[in-house]
Amino acid sequence: MIPGGDGGGNGFNAVANLLAGQYTVVTYDRRGAYRSTLDDTAQDVRLEMHSDDAHHLLAALTTEPAYIFGSSAGALIGLDLAIRYPAQVRMLVTHEPPVEGLLPDFDQFQADLLETYRQEGGLAALRKFMTQLGVNYAQREPGVELPPSSTESATKRGDALIAYTFMAVHRYQLDLAALATTPARVVLAAGSAGQSSLGYRCASAVAERLGTTLVEFPSHHAGYMSHPQTFAEKLRDVLGDEPGT
Repeated sequence: MIPGGDGGGNGFNAVANLLAGQYTVVTYDRRGAYRSTLDDTAQDVRLEMHSDDAHHLLAALTTEPAYIFGSSAGALIGLDLAIRYPAQVRMLVTHEPPVEGLLPDFDQFQADLLETYRQEGGLAALRKFMTQLGVNYAQREPGVELPPSSTESATKRGDALIAYTFMAVHRYQLDLAALATTPARVVLAAGSAGQSSLGYRCASAVAERLGTTLVEFPSHHAGYMSHPQTFAEKLRDVLGDEPGT
């Protein structure tokens, strides 16, 4: 499971626990996030470096192709992985990948987010990011508790979002022609509660260009956190729909 946002894998904990009875589930903190600290904090992290990291992690864990789930930037990393390392991907479920160059208002949002960071800092950028992508934790499944957060930790998350994720996404150009010919099975997904959001529309635009159907998952851009039970059920259904299973 490849995380988006600030790169922390802990957002997948609830879904991972629900899937663990059927799958060996691996989550991790991406380069520059949480426990994956950098010796050189000024390192220029590109999206291909993130997908190389996923490639090396998979190679260390298994010789078999894996089911991959990626959300947001993690979804875009998954797409790059499917293009450059298709033999490692049994199926990729890519949830609201932030692909630039398809929607003018999404590209403008990316530029506005960077300007917000420059003018107001990481916390303001993180809040704007969540609002524009339709993330709202007010409605959750019963018993769901969000990871504790503080202004200090949220600011650090916003800084990590810009430094190691946003800039990598912003400079990456998805090769749609190469994606269309990858032997890996790719499923485009989006949150059902955010059909007007930029994340949903971006995923829909990629699906349209690939000539495939967009699969709706419960809730919004981070529905795996607010609705882990129904999200895990949907993910099981999609993975179980693979031919031959």
